[in-house]
Amino acid sequence: MTSAVTTDTSARPGYGQLLRTPGALSFVLPGFAARLPFGMLTISILLLVQHASGSYGDAGIVSAVTGVSMALFAPVMGKLTDRRGQSAVLVPVVLVHATAVSALTALALLGAPLWALALAAIPAGASVPQVGPMVRTRWAAKLEGSPLLATAAAFESVTDEFTFVVGPVLATALCTGVHPAAGLATEAALTLLGGLFFAAQRSTEPKTAPTTDAGEKHASALSFPGLRVLIVAFLGIGAVFGGMQVSLTAFANEIGNPGANGLLYGVFAAGNMIAGITMGAVAWKIGPRRRLILGYAGLTAAASVLWAVNSAVLMGAVGMLVGLCIAPALITGYTMIEQLIPAASRTEAFTWLTGAVAFGQAVAVTVAGRLTDAHGSSYGFLVPLAATALALATLVALRAKLAPKAPSSRIVSSSAPAETASATAGEAGRERTAERGIGHRTPVTVD
Repeated sequence: MTSAVTTDTSARPGYGQLLRTPGALSFVLPGFAARLPFGMLTISILLLVQHASGSYGDAGIVSAVTGVSMALFAPVMGKLTDRRGQSAVLVPVVLVHATAVSALTALALLGAPLWALALAAIPAGASVPQVGPMVRTRWAAKLEGSPLLATAAAFESVTDEFTFVVGPVLATALCTGVHPAAGLATEAALTLLGGLFFAAQRSTEPKTAPTTDAGEKHASALSFPGLRVLIVAFLGIGAVFGGMQVSLTAFANEIGNPGANGLLYGVFAAGNMIAGITMGAVAWKIGPRRRLILGYAGLTAAASVLWAVNSAVLMGAVGMLVGLCIAPALITGYTMIEQLIPAASRTEAFTWLTGAVAFGQAVAVTVAGRLTDAHGSSYGFLVPLAATALALATLVALRAKLAPKAPSSRIVSSSAPAETASATAGEAGRERTAERGIGHRTPVTVD
């Protein structure tokens, strides 16, 4: 007697179905608690250092050092995680982070000089736990080959955006309503408790056992050309975030309504969240490579209008459009990691993308800030345009690097030309199928 084991193709790949994945909630909920502090860190440093030193310039430098340090060390942490396991890396990292943030807080309150604060910001940023990439790796391990993987990427994008909306608001309320150091103290405590709780969820942690291909186990994710192309794309996305933060603030001041800054950035973030939710509810028939290029073209087109806007209402509309265009590119890029990078290197790959966003944001804040000081917000808005245009050109020129590699056959004999030709044709068909999108697994007959 035989029966067919199949993946359910009748259910629409929505969020309800995603969260019903066995074991999902056991890492989703603690994962959210552990990554919420990520959105609190830089704004808490900015507010504390400004209070202690009286200088926004000094506060900006310390915050920027923290962000760049995080971007540079995140891939190192990701590579260690792939080799040693999530819990083995996360537990000591959150302990180091809580200690480093506590030291930075104490130095600021004691009136330490700028060089000491900048030095203390390096370990504080370098030890930021990469919980988001770890959660994405758990989804990839559970949903490999499933159409729900794109839904999971959308869900994580919405979670990240929610973190960046709620985190700064919470940090600002604590720093201004309780104590200037309350934001950093809360960030350190949440990181420690949330990180330890997440690390304790061992049942869903991806295995680190050697793969059948010995070369895959220790291969750096950066050695895969597709990841390098995606890093360029994510640098452009980070530049959008950084350029919008600075330029929207200057724009609100120029129109005589500084209070509109929070509202305008909130509309921009809302557009990103709406698009992310929609992306996860749609069963896409367009392949991920084409979807990424089309989404990025839309983002570049939307960013090209920002510099010419001269009213708050119009800026809100254009800002929302930019936000709506970010999610398709961001989510599709994360989804493609499952096709381009072997499981043994995926956490490192995710951290490269996360670090690329942070680095692009830090550079854009600096460049847009200088352009805005010298020429006004219109010039600051040119930073997102230039960054996305360059990234789009890279994506189009190197799009062949984003094609998923078809698995090689291990049972074809070199002395059987007919069988080899058949296997080659089968691999080409699988590659075309992968280009159209992640399909359901084929039925397998079992006894």
